[in-house]
Amino acid sequence: MWEEPCISGSKGAGTVFFSGCNLRCVYCQNKEISRKPTGNRVSSGRLKEIFFELRDMGAVNIDLVTADIYLPSVREAVEAARREGLGLPFLLNTSSYVTVESLKSLEGLIDIYLPDFKYFHEADAQRYSGAGDYPTVARLAIAEMVRQRPECVFSENGNGERLLKSGVLVRHLLLPGKLIAAKQTVKYLHENYGERIWISLLNQYTPNGELAGFPEIDRRLFGREYKSLVDHAVSLGIQNAYVQSGEAADEVYIPAFDGRGTQSCAKPHNAV
Repeated sequence: MWEEPCISGSKGAGTVFFSGCNLRCVYCQNKEISRKPTGNRVSSGRLKEIFFELRDMGAVNIDLVTADIYLPSVREAVEAARREGLGLPFLLNTSSYVTVESLKSLEGLIDIYLPDFKYFHEADAQRYSGAGDYPTVARLAIAEMVRQRPECVFSENGNGERLLKSGVLVRHLLLPGKLIAAKQTVKYLHENYGERIWISLLNQYTPNGELAGFPEIDRRLFGREYKSLVDHAVSLGIQNAYVQSGEAADEVYIPAFDGRGTQSCAKPHNAV
């Protein structure tokens, strides 16, 4: 229920979390599954069944979170679900640390790209994620996503909600003390893609208790930092953006990774 309003709607996104990550962000909130051998092994056939089960629960899309290192198997499951008439948009919720070739293999299968743009500078990418080439890789990846889905298309459900049906929505999480880099990131996105994409500015950074070696980011954001970033986006003339109001930095928004939903159920899915 806690994605952007055009992703979750009132019924919620059908979120599938994948264990393991090709980045090692020191501040990771999902470290329980990104770094540890957590989760249950499922086949691509079982993954396809999970998609249908989420649809039957009322999900408005299938939200694939950190599936980057599993894309060949994910592609197989998505293709099968589409053949069997799933009828929901597929969303790739990604760090953007993924090759253009991998993204090209998904063309026509992923309706919505929800990429992070974590770092503008190589030094920050190396220090906090061990990936100094991240800014270059992410720029190329986002460019490919926009090539595939060059504009955002919305649909309205019976409740008058505008749900994203196709397109690219880029997230940027503001880190403590990194306001200038964040402003550079927003400016870059706006100059290159204008209003063809949506931008989501996040203030939900939460220290994870493992940042003794990184004192500069071992704190919550100051309200003035986030306000300055939002004001900068407004000054650039950005129209299509989400901002967070109130207190969004809380571990209550981190789900319990208990493997629920991975086990096969006796009831078969109902294809349409």
